[in-house]
Amino acid sequence: MSARLALYWAPEVGDPLHTAASRWLGRDTETGATYPQSPLPGVDIAEITAEAGNYGFHATLKPPFHLATSYAAAREAAAQLAARTAPFALPPLRVTDLRGFLALTESEPCPALQAFADDCVRALDAHRAPPTEAEIARRNPDRMNERQRGFLARWGYPYVFEEWFFHLTLSRRLTAEEKAIVLPAAEAAVGEAAARPRIVRELCLFTQPQRGVPFLLAERLPLAG
Repeated sequence: MSARLALYWAPEVGDPLHTAASRWLGRDTETGATYPQSPLPGVDIAEITAEAGNYGFHATLKPPFHLATSYAAAREAAAQLAARTAPFALPPLRVTDLRGFLALTESEPCPALQAFADDCVRALDAHRAPPTEAEIARRNPDRMNERQRGFLARWGYPYVFEEWFFHLTLSRRLTAEEKAIVLPAAEAAVGEAAARPRIVRELCLFTQPQRGVPFLLAERLPLAG
């Protein structure tokens, strides 16, 4: 199967961050609508945000995977996980230079968030088809540490559990000159909305019909634990 499923967190539709980030990336993954992006001097904002917009505004909980079972079976497992997970407070978010990329990250550690991500990785793994050799090679395992390579072999992704870090991507990797322009613009566009207090109340299922096609938010599952 060429389609992929992912478990993400994304702000609720009524959250101002949903609108602000959708307009920053030029695309709303809830509806597929596109928006004109505010131009920035000396940079191509559409190119800088293209990949992040293609994936949709989100934080990864279980990364995209091909299904070994069916969407219905995976969806049921995700619904059961959401039903036993209690809503929790998310710390204020801030625009961060994350290894050269711009992203929103939490302002302080959130153990409930880490536990939620860990549960997502485990609970859906029976529905994940193993990655192909080509998919593994694209991740450049030779550049990973031993633990990351072990996670890649066992879970199909190197950045899970203690290697996981919460982030919502806002750009591709930037040069220092680009960052000087784009960082203040990102802070102006999404910083105020990101800093608001919020409760994580949903688990989001994102789908991608085939590689290269934009992800869409397929379903929001309420946390009810």
